[in-house]
Amino acid sequence: MNAPELGLPTAVPAEGLPARVRVHEVGARDGLQNEKATVPTAVKAEFIRRLAGTGLTTVEATSFVHPKWVPQLADAEELFPAVADLPVELPVLVPNERGLERALALGARRVAVFASATESFAKANLNRTVDEALAMFEPVVSRAKASDVHVRGYLSMCFGDPWEGPVPVPQVVRVCRALLEMGCDELSLGDTIGVATPGHVTALLTALTEAGVPVSALGVHFHDTYGQALANTLAALQQGVTTVDASAGGLGGCPFAKSATGNLATEDLVWMLRGLGIDTGVDLGRLVATSVWMAAHLGRPSPSRTVRALSHQES
Repeated sequence: MNAPELGLPTAVPAEGLPARVRVHEVGARDGLQNEKATVPTAVKAEFIRRLAGTGLTTVEATSFVHPKWVPQLADAEELFPAVADLPVELPVLVPNERGLERALALGARRVAVFASATESFAKANLNRTVDEALAMFEPVVSRAKASDVHVRGYLSMCFGDPWEGPVPVPQVVRVCRALLEMGCDELSLGDTIGVATPGHVTALLTALTEAGVPVSALGVHFHDTYGQALANTLAALQQGVTTVDASAGGLGGCPFAKSATGNLATEDLVWMLRGLGIDTGVDLGRLVATSVWMAAHLGRPSPSRTVRALSHQES
């Protein structure tokens, strides 16, 4: 008998936290794009189907980038139709107008662009300056909105950059405002190399609110490089954030920032939220089983502490 069957963790609500959190699952895209070996399309499709069966409402499916840059996701045209019938939101990444065209042709209704708060990462990831990247995204967002498609804006390096070090809060606020002004429906604040701490998270969210950015338009995307992802998530919840990105089994990192280790594990997030009495709609047992299944395909145990605890996997 595992912990959830025993009624654990004990739900003890804390004041000032949201009643419900939407988990934006990124394992099938952000997780698998960082794998050294390419995962077969059929396995990816089954992974997404299993994730959809856990109660998650948003499962990021793939990325319509050039195969040269992310070969692990070169099968987007084959994968997306294989899962398009699922009753969940299936966002996809689009780097430019060509990527958007490919996504729209397959019926995608939610897309995401990915910007950087720092010049160094914009150059490494997009081969452009921050402002050049924003200019590239403007027609993408405009065309997507004209097609009544929901647009998410990912913003990388919101807390620290491996080349530039600490990232000034006003610098992040400027790019966030630019993405919203061009029409993005929501933003995901990325701690790409996992250096954020709770006070920094609070300071950035406070500054964004003071700059007129509604907290309802914000999600957070933490990496657990220094073991701070859950603490940072709690700080964000205390500021009113209700969308949290996470990756089943803790898969992923960032292929363009070598110091970026795994994403916050969805199971670890759901365990904490359950203990706080916050509803996610996610069946933790099914989610753990899905991550164990995926770990077997990848040939290694999940780094998620919750997965290991509930499945008795060895470290």
